[in-house]
Amino acid sequence: MKSVLFRSAWIVWIGCLAASGAAAQETLTLRQAISGALKQNPESEAAKAEVSEAQANLATARTALLPQASFTEDISRGDDPVYAFGTRLRQRRFTQTDFALNALNAPDPIGNFSTRISGGWQLFDTLRTERQIRGANLMEKSAASRAGAVDQKIVFGVVAAYQQALYAEREVATAQHEVETAEALLKSADDHVKAGLAVESDRMSAQVNLAACKQGLIAAEGDRELAWAGLREAMGAPDLKETSLAPIEPRDLAAGDLEQEVATALKNRKDLNALGQADQAQNAAVSAAKLSYGPHVNAYGNWENDAASIGGANGSNWVAGVQIGIDLLPLSKRSQLAHEKAAKTRVDALLESYRQHVRVEVNQAHIQRETARLSMKTARAATEQATEGLRIVKNRYEAGLATITDLLRAEDAERQSQTSYWHAVYGNTMAYAQLLFATGTLTPEAAEDLQ
Repeated sequence: MKSVLFRSAWIVWIGCLAASGAAAQETLTLRQAISGALKQNPESEAAKAEVSEAQANLATARTALLPQASFTEDISRGDDPVYAFGTRLRQRRFTQTDFALNALNAPDPIGNFSTRISGGWQLFDTLRTERQIRGANLMEKSAASRAGAVDQKIVFGVVAAYQQALYAEREVATAQHEVETAEALLKSADDHVKAGLAVESDRMSAQVNLAACKQGLIAAEGDRELAWAGLREAMGAPDLKETSLAPIEPRDLAAGDLEQEVATALKNRKDLNALGQADQAQNAAVSAAKLSYGPHVNAYGNWENDAASIGGANGSNWVAGVQIGIDLLPLSKRSQLAHEKAAKTRVDALLESYRQHVRVEVNQAHIQRETARLSMKTARAATEQATEGLRIVKNRYEAGLATITDLLRAEDAERQSQTSYWHAVYGNTMAYAQLLFATGTLTPEAAEDLQ
């Protein structure tokens, strides 16, 4: 009876270890881990930078619709006949004597301070600019969708690392209990040997069992260190200290309809949406390349002030006009159109391939989810049977009706059943998280529901 009470107390203790193991430490919840990762993970920062880059490209594309203006200050001096003649005219300093042949053929050097303000405005380009802006806008949306996909990937990585750390903590606690049980078994075997109820080989078997349990504890502690290293990497927090974790309790999570899950994935997957938006942007690029064959109309204007010296005599002039042009030999535009069409064909193929990939991912996640659920149910029943079997063998051993070999086998079976059960619990949670990830619905709020 004493051993049964001890076993029951251990099961209760192991079930709430993660929540109560370190009362003085602050508990790190799954939501806190996810929030920290989304703020600190370098992949998230890179995705945000890509969105900013796409926004800047969109702003650049829109500037083509705006008028352009520039200011120029030019200082020059020379005796080139054409330059000297024109400069005097622009400075309004031309006189009758400047028509002399010597003055025209060999003028004296003349300086000029020219202030010029010029501008232009594209009035019409067969809607090519509008298509380019549409493409840039779609690429901005595509970058935002990719950033959302990166965030979901980070969330899934944190869930996996967090659950792995919980499982490692559980394994350490199990190994510690096995060491304590092995020590108690060794003491019992020693008492039996002294009482003449067992032989020396029984005590040696108990000693070997204790050594194996200690080795198992060392391995479990190493796995815990690795699990925490994985959690630090997933969170982007290399200096994160080990603390208590809030447990993810074993439970049956609702199963859904496969066709509905596939439809949800095709609608909500951020990476698929990003590729679809890139495909639309490429379609706009093809349209822009076709429209580049059309005519373009530009307005321009120029105002200029010329002076022989700063503050000296000066003259000003202006000119404005409208320019209409069309490319009569558009060889480069033909090559550009061929390039855009080839790119469109490539993106179309990638999009269809990725749609098929998403369907397969959801199908696999759905099957793994159901398998994990059934495995957890089976492992739970096996654990209960192994625990009851160990209780019976212990009672028989205490009564001298079973050998220590029988007891060690029962201990090993119970230990393996515990390991299998918690591995199934871990697999069940991860299979459900994988299904949420595959359907594009793994948000921080959805992940929090796991806990």
